[in-house]
Amino acid sequence: MTVELSQDEALVLFEFFARFSETNEFRLKNNAEFVAFSKLAGQLEAELVAPFQANYDVLLEQAYVRLAAGFDGKAPGVE
Repeated sequence: MTVELSQDEALVLFEFFARFSETNEFRLKNNAEFVAFSKLAGQLEAELVAPFQANYDVLLEQAYVRLAAGFDGKAPGVE
């Protein structure tokens, strides 16, 4: 899957994640961050078929397990 970002979207999201890495606070600071996340979510919604499958909850849980494999403890921001 390919996700495309404009230079502005990439820069804004980079700053968001850099700030999160430093503060462990997953909070929006500027409307531009909301716009960038919304555009990213729109691209994912247009490409993904799994959310519309009957076994979506199983597919999501499997994805969680695969992605988190090897990560010990709770990541910053995880409740």
